[in-house]
Amino acid sequence: MTSSLRGPDAMADPAAARAYHAAVRALEQRGRFGIRLGLGRTRALLHVLGDPQLAVRGALVGGTNGKGSVLALAGSALRAAGVRAGTTPKPHLVSYRERMEIDGRPIDPVTFAGLVGDALEAADRIERRHGQPTEFELLTAMLFRWFADEGVAVALIEVGLGGRLDATHAWDGGVAAITNVALDHQAWLGNTVEAIAREKAAIIERGDLAATGATGPALAVIRRRARRVGAPLTEVAPPAVLAVDRDGLQVDLGALGPTRISLRGRHQAQNAAVADAVLDALGAAGIASVEAEARRRGYAAATWPGRLELLRVRDKDILLDGAHNPAGAAALSAALDDLRPFLGDPEAPLTLVHGSMSDKDVDGIIAALLEAKALDRVRVIATQVPGERAMPAGELARHWRVRRPEIEVTVIADAGTALERSLGGPGSVVVAGSLYLVGEARRRWVDDPLLRDPEEADA
Repeated sequence: MTSSLRGPDAMADPAAARAYHAAVRALEQRGRFGIRLGLGRTRALLHVLGDPQLAVRGALVGGTNGKGSVLALAGSALRAAGVRAGTTPKPHLVSYRERMEIDGRPIDPVTFAGLVGDALEAADRIERRHGQPTEFELLTAMLFRWFADEGVAVALIEVGLGGRLDATHAWDGGVAAITNVALDHQAWLGNTVEAIAREKAAIIERGDLAATGATGPALAVIRRRARRVGAPLTEVAPPAVLAVDRDGLQVDLGALGPTRISLRGRHQAQNAAVADAVLDALGAAGIASVEAEARRRGYAAATWPGRLELLRVRDKDILLDGAHNPAGAAALSAALDDLRPFLGDPEAPLTLVHGSMSDKDVDGIIAALLEAKALDRVRVIATQVPGERAMPAGELARHWRVRRPEIEVTVIADAGTALERSLGGPGSVVVAGSLYLVGEARRRWVDDPLLRDPEEADA
């Protein structure tokens, strides 16, 4: 299959627009199969598609938090070096096409629809023996097919859930990285940091070069895995943060020295160090070379939508961040105190629009958020994100009131209404708790021409 980076304008043809939306619906329908960990279906899909993953080298990046930031930073540096790289941001915020990018540009709708069709045909062929592939398994097979068709020089692949049995682990690109390990997705990965670390460390295969920013008991598990398979492991310590401002930070990044990072939050210093180690490993493996100056330019230009992303809407600062687990909420909390002097009127209380999935540690998330002095006088709008797993707005509000009874908490079940109402307060706005909620905010307030899906005409 041939493909191109033609962009949404290629979808002016109504028939092509219908094909794209039919493809999206077909993928969404696969969501009914839920999460089914295991590599058999993905390997079978890839084999039917010609084993495209074998033509692709690069890095598989796992971890609890920071995976997407590492991809954003390393991908930006590769682009600065003129290296054609494919990346897999997830989950998507506005368009399915965000999940598959080359050189920072999402796949065009025509090619996306064609890949969905090919993947569904392959799914039909393996169903009797392996069962129905899930939505994520189909997307994983599609991205390797696309990257192989396009002949990318490097793939940066983000692990979906865990590592050992995640669909992306059907591929070994030569480099494996684990950002960090914390409690999340316990129902699938285990109830201790050590158990979760074992699942994530399994992406390190014999012959790989590996890197990690993990600490404590998780690091011990990752070290054992690397020794067992004979994979050289680079352990990355958090670099010193030299300065923080409205648009990012400056860190002392080892051999690079003082380096500008255009992502917000002190935790991005550690992610930048992991990204730098990934680039070192890609070079040592003979996959891609990125010199120091290209790295500096790339890190200073990196973007990561919806993760401490600062918007200006109707003369008001809006900060978007997923913060869907306690570790992510702690990172947001620390960032809020750093950013507070740069967010509108520092004397006006912030408004927090919060939505969460019901299977998340909501009490842990709220406790972590309330560590921020910037939220001492916060106004909370509790809302409900789309999906069957969403926590009802009223229940979320109850968690806030139990934790801090004196806080003003308003219940607005409809996320769109909640976001609109948040603009009426005196201070800046923080939108956090779920990337689904962040996606709704970006749909309303960010117009990215590359992410305009074609409009489907009424039948």
